[in-house]
Amino acid sequence: MSRAGGDGTGALERAGAETLKRAVELDLASRFQESLVCYQEGIDLLLQVVKGTKDEAKKQRYRQKISEYMTRAEDIKKYIEKEKQDGKYHKQIRIEENATGFGYEKLFQEYLTEIVSEVWVEDPYIRHVHQGSGRNQQTSGLEEIKQSLRNHGITLNVAFSSSIHDREIRFNNGWMIKIGRGLDYFKRPQGRFSIGYCDFDLRPCHETTVDVFHTKHTKKM
Repeated sequence: MSRAGGDGTGALERAGAETLKRAVELDLASRFQESLVCYQEGIDLLLQVVKGTKDEAKKQRYRQKISEYMTRAEDIKKYIEKEKQDGKYHKQIRIEENATGFGYEKLFQEYLTEIVSEVWVEDPYIRHVHQGSGRNQQTSGLEEIKQSLRNHGITLNVAFSSSIHDREIRFNNGWMIKIGRGLDYFKRPQGRFSIGYCDFDLRPCHETTVDVFHTKHTKKM
């Protein structure tokens, strides 16, 4: 029985081609961070094609393509790193209404490197019950969180302000993230036993925009 591609690599070839086509489109649109991800995924798929094929001519052809794409990916990496060093880096993520797969880990894991030792969170408008509305409820809730974090060697400091208006999260490794709706961009779960009640990746979101910046220094509160 013959298989697509002659050696079972047809599906990988098609996936790789589509991914790299998207990488080039994003590259031309100056969406470099997204294009880099696509280049890396596409290169990995082509490497699997090379590994799985017995056609030497095809291997050579794809090795040449891989080399070209790797060169471009390295150039983009260097550009992004320079943008970070110059404090000019900016990435935007659009979360659509009812979208899922945007838990906190999805948004923040990439930026929470091992050198992060301090995080600043500013939110000017906390009013829902699950956010701790009411000063007494806020105080008691935050105190409980403080104690719980202290047991894990983490210190939580809280300051109230009547003048802040921006919603942002800053890490002391230079990353700053601004979310239009703040951290409360998830929709209310339908019930305690509904999918998404505990796993935020499965919970539908409100429409919002996430802007990620990198600066040489982050200001302290």
